[in-house]
This record gives sequence, structure tokens and C-alpha cells, in this order.
Amino acid sequence: MSVADIERAREHLAGVVSTTPLLPNPRLSARAGARVFVKREDLQPVRSYKLRGAYNFMSQLSPEQRAAGVVTASAGNHGQGVAYACRELNIHGRIYVPATTPLQKRERMRAIGGDHVELVVYGANYDEAAAAGGEATSAGAIFVPAFDHPRTVAGQGTVAPEICDQLGAAPDVLVVPVGGGGLLAGCLLWFAEHAPDTRIVGVEPAGAASLAAALEAGRPDPLPDLDSFVDGAAVRTVGHLPYDIISSHPVELTREPEGQICSEMLEMYQVDGIIAEPAGALAASAVGHSLQVEPDQTVVVLVSGGNNDVSRYAEVVERSLIFAGLKHYFLVSFPQEPGALRRFLDEVLGPDDDIAHFEYVKRSNRDEGPALVGIEISRPEDLAGLIARMDASPIRCEKILPDSPFYRMLV
Repeated sequence: MSVADIERAREHLAGVVSTTPLLPNPRLSARAGARVFVKREDLQPVRSYKLRGAYNFMSQLSPEQRAAGVVTASAGNHGQGVAYACRELNIHGRIYVPATTPLQKRERMRAIGGDHVELVVYGANYDEAAAAGGEATSAGAIFVPAFDHPRTVAGQGTVAPEICDQLGAAPDVLVVPVGGGGLLAGCLLWFAEHAPDTRIVGVEPAGAASLAAALEAGRPDPLPDLDSFVDGAAVRTVGHLPYDIISSHPVELTREPEGQICSEMLEMYQVDGIIAEPAGALAASAVGHSLQVEPDQTVVVLVSGGNNDVSRYAEVVERSLIFAGLKHYFLVSFPQEPGALRRFLDEVLGPDDDIAHFEYVKRSNRDEGPALVGIEISRPEDLAGLIARMDASPIRCEKILPDSPFYRMLV
């Protein structure tokens, strides 16, 4: 494929996708020491850039192909783009989503597509849903790839010229979230021809860095383990076409911990007034952390999606606190006698420490009763004093480490 495909995609998408705002962001600018703008793709009609690729693909189907219907697989955002295109183009679609897809995204797909779409929940992750969707094409329906097709990549790549048109010039740095690689591949193609000096940085979730693994292996390979928390970018195998494009262009990659992404989501919500999903906060989470830029450079950060389920915020806050070193879990063996809890509060907890979780693990008539205790501290450096007071106390306390299987039941 070529840059001409991206230009043709702009024609197909005219009047369908929104020219989303490109806005200066004071918070990220201060953190980076540069001029940072955010490209608000979360304000598309389906709240993500995925509409660009889905509609560009489906708008070019023949009448016979449209009559046969389409099938796709999605963690949520691509599915909403397909649902929108099904409604606008009068095409019947079946959308396979993994069980990890948030309920909010499932309901949005049904609401957007109406009678034109059928939702099928299958598998534990995107790749399993995609395999099922691929098998379903045997009846003649056309599969709509989320990232691994020239028309999808071209559609997603239309965000690149739009940024430059709005900015009036090419940015010094472009920061792009990475899942299957389609968006990054499209941006790389366009900038390579029109603004080759722009530094392009791809940002992956640490628990789903399939592109980094592919570049290291020299080919797309499935990740043995996958953290699906950043559901919009949690892809076990990067697309083959995006890999071919990305591997032949200069690009930087960084991996951001899921806890840091959660902290960024909260800052975007509380400071910027942006409701971002985990993948939507992915690119911004790198700015000023793993990604450093030169003073006074112009940086554009792509906010890729805003389809976040409000019920997830409890987990987002939890992961953020743990990542920041402000929340810790312990197994505390309390003597089964009056006043034991009071002694723990008086002798072990500091004046600014707070018990955020307390649960007896096992009730018995023995001399001790173990309890699961979650403690929030005001500053990460306060942990040393808390541990020292626990060691000095006659009450036995054991810190639950993040690599413990028990810990995974908490977060």
C-alpha cells in the first residue's frame, strides 16, 4: 500500500468521520517541558479513531459483498466502527467480542448498529474472538479486519494529514498508542513521505507489547502471556501488514505499566475533563515519563478512545495507588483477645496511614485469626516506617508481594 491509499481514504471518509479537535494541553505541556497538543479521537461519533478504518474498508465493498454481510472481531472500539458503518451502508454484520470486553462497549455496539448487527461473545481475548469470526466467514460474509488490511490501515492513517492540516505544519513529535499496529503503520507511511523529520513514538501496554515482541523476533509472534486490562490495545499478535510497514520505517517504541496508564486516566479525568478509556490514555501516559522531548518542541499525543465503563474506575484507582506505592496489602495475624486491633492501630499505623481494606481470611477459635489488611499511605517513603513498626510489633504481619498468586486476586 502507499500514501495514495490514505488520500483516497480521506475522500471515502469525507462527511462521515469528524475532524476531531487538536487542543493544547497545559498539564502535559508542563510535564514534558514542551508544547503538547492532544488529538481528541475520543470525540468521533463512535468515540474512537476505529471508525476511520472500518468505514473505509466497508464503503469499498461491492454490492454483492454488501448483500452477503460482514463479520468482524473487536475488543469494542472497532466493533462500534463496524456497527456504525453497517447502519449507514445498510449492511448486516456479526461482531465477535471477547468476554473481557466491557459491558459499556457491548451496549454501545448494539445501540449504534441496531437491527443491522448481531453481537456474539466468544473467547477470553481479541485473538480468540478473531479466530471465531474468521471461521464464520465460511458462509460468504466478508471479514472486516481491525488492523491487518490495506484499507483499514489507510483509513486509520487519515488522522496523520488531519493533524498537520490543523497544526499548520508537521509536529516535531507524534505519540501514537499501539495495539494491532494499524494506526501506527498508517501514520508512519504518511509522515515518511510528507514529513520525514517528525519523530514518531509508538506506546504499548507493558502487559501486551506484541509489536515490541514481533520486532525482536523478526516476525509477528503470539505473546505467551497477555494482560487484557488495556482492552483497546491488548492484542496477542500484531498485524502482519502493520508489522511489515512498521519494521521498514524508523520508529521508537516504549512500554507503559498498566498502573501508570491508570494514573494518567485519572489525571485526564480530574484535570483535563477527558473521559478516556485505558487505551485512550496510553499515549499520554508516556509523556514526561519514558518519553522525553526537547524544550519548545511541538508534540501531538493521540487520545484514541473514550469508551470507558464507569464501573471500572474502582479498579483504575486501585491500580494507580498500587503503582504509585501508596497502597499495600498485608496478612496480619491478630491474637484472638480483646484490644488486639486497637494495639495494631496505635502501635503499627502511622498518623497519616489509613486502613482501606479489612477482611478476616479465616474465622476460628484458635489463638490467632489472620486478616487481609489493605493500607494506604500518604507518601511512598512512608512504607519503610510502616514495615519497621510491623517488625517491632508482637503482632505478626506479612506483606503480600505483587508476584504472589494471592495478589492477583486483589487487583
